Amino acid sequence: MPSVYIKTYGCQMNERDSEAVAAQLVAKGYTLAKSEAAADVVLLNTCSVRDFAEQKAVNKMRNVVGTARSEKRDQIVGFMGCMAQSRGRELIDKLPDVDLVLGTQKFHRAAEYIEELLAGRRDKIVDTEAEAKSEAAIREHLLNGSAKTSVSAFVSIMQGCNQHCTFCIVPSTRGEERSRTIPDIVSECRELVSRGVKEITLLGQIVTSYGKRFSAAELFGGTSVPASRSDKSAFVQLLEAVHEMDGLGRLRFTSPHPRGYGDDLVEAYARLPKLCESAHIPLQSGSDRILKLMHRGYTREKFLGIIRKLRQARPNIGIYTDIIVGFPGETDADFEQTMSLCREVEFDNAYIFKYSPRRDTPAADMPDQVPQKVREERNHRLLELVNEIAARKYDAFIGKQVQILVEGPSKKNAARYTGRTRCNRIVLFDGSARHHGQLMDVKIERTGSFTLYGDPAVVNL
Repeated sequence: MPSVYIKTYGCQMNERDSEAVAAQLVAKGYTLAKSEAAADVVLLNTCSVRDFAEQKAVNKMRNVVGTARSEKRDQIVGFMGCMAQSRGRELIDKLPDVDLVLGTQKFHRAAEYIEELLAGRRDKIVDTEAEAKSEAAIREHLLNGSAKTSVSAFVSIMQGCNQHCTFCIVPSTRGEERSRTIPDIVSECRELVSRGVKEITLLGQIVTSYGKRFSAAELFGGTSVPASRSDKSAFVQLLEAVHEMDGLGRLRFTSPHPRGYGDDLVEAYARLPKLCESAHIPLQSGSDRILKLMHRGYTREKFLGIIRKLRQARPNIGIYTDIIVGFPGETDADFEQTMSLCREVEFDNAYIFKYSPRRDTPAADMPDQVPQKVREERNHRLLELVNEIAARKYDAFIGKQVQILVEGPSKKNAARYTGRTRCNRIVLFDGSARHHGQLMDVKIERTGSFTLYGDPAVVNL
């Protein structure tokens, strides 16, 4: 049977989509190649959040096509995901050797289309059309193969986004919000747990918007709504339903929106022991003026209030965020507002991005575009601050005992094993295959760059 190589760019949603496509193909007898050079089929799952990500994928495809042509190898090559959705046939016009362009609502068609291309029944396939019920069409998981670990898994609970932030292309590449029912999601999670998964991460473009378009009956697939849940948001009801499953050790979710942090969700952190004390809450800017231009729907004080409530509910919670620097119109004063908020919150880590204009977004046409040099300087200053705060917080773990879920051997050193704390910090320790999949305690002895080093022997004496 043919072999396939999938390279993924971008977010965890893309990772999950790639895993599902790989699982489809493996179920049909395909093997997973370790590199594009060894594959009969090469798929690039793309991201459109920043121009750099798109250019990286396009350049990669040029290299793949050029190498195959020089070595006179026949390969089926294709783009999937957000850039495929956004650009469609334009990608084949630009790169005529590309055979397949598969949009974000068509991942479940991948195996079918690849078979048609390999059999010669079709020459080129471009499919970026919307498809009803596509949010529930992908359930396949590859837990023993190219997946990063068999002890944790991503579960997509919805597709699309209705937020329409002025800088973001996602609503046009992923479509409007479409949610799965609670019974459907729980069924998938239960199957994963039966296969040895101990940690599940619920995924959505804005995961806290889950189920907002559903009636109470639709949320539960037409069955009656448990009385104990009827006064809670749909997302909290989902968290409770997944949390109840026997055999599940940990529960996470990403990515939320600050507007989704109602009191019932904050309270869930204190009430549900399997819900890990970790929250990735995108800030984007610490300036109210810029937040309004971004169409974020909250203020600086509202964001700070959410952080205060979460830390009251779970004092040891890890708080992570995303920040954009150099948004159109951002002044020195606006940027200083972001810096001061970071000093006040003391994020455990922050993913900082230089603003990148995306076509067909309002921000791309806004006046007062910030020069690239200024964006880079602000990025550097904020990164220095975030790293300084993070290093201090990591050092505070030295001498403490933490619980980790062991995911497997370290990529850089097979003699070391890696796991994550409940607050989502990476821990390395000298281990062996017997530790794989264990929830275990380690004592932290030292720190590295965004890494903790632990000793399980000290704890287990």
